[in-house]
Amino acid sequence: MTRLTTPEKILKAAHALFEREGADAVTMRRVADAVGITPMAIYRHFPNRDALLKKLSDDSFQSVAHEWKSRARSRDVLKRLNALMEPYLDYALTHPHLFDHAFSVRRDDARRYPEDFHARLSPTFNVALDAVIEGMAQGLLKQDDPHDVTMTIWAHQHGLIALYRAGRFSYDEAQFRAFYLQSLRRLLDGIKA
Repeated sequence: MTRLTTPEKILKAAHALFEREGADAVTMRRVADAVGITPMAIYRHFPNRDALLKKLSDDSFQSVAHEWKSRARSRDVLKRLNALMEPYLDYALTHPHLFDHAFSVRRDDARRYPEDFHARLSPTFNVALDAVIEGMAQGLLKQDDPHDVTMTIWAHQHGLIALYRAGRFSYDEAQFRAFYLQSLRRLLDGIKA
């Protein structure tokens, strides 16, 4: 078994705290205690807490993007877009603290629409964007601005999830999941050519 480097141990401990208790729980002292080093030792690897949180977020985005790519391998663009619906919901429900930090909390380092998305700085958005661009090129989706269409799909997903997590649905998780998927299928039907 490969031994973890100190930065890897720091990230692993910070990730565990983040998953259990949210971003506020990730303090240099608590991470250091979990790793067995002094809080000052963390600063050799991460200049500050924000840099540590950003690395956690960036790693999380890359992991999610990798999973989305693996689920969206179909040559059929519509099947690929449908395959991207559930992973976002799964991520929101399985990793609520990371989800909130990534998508629901105001952060200075968060990507901004449209410039950062047009520059392809979002690994998760790019997976859906590529499918939308391909669908338009094949004549399967209505011609429109692919960035705006992809943002519309994402905003629809995010809005439903935010409402569900805020208790605005009386559905249990299975009922909500069925509603969510059907709602997104309706949206996709509306952008078909």
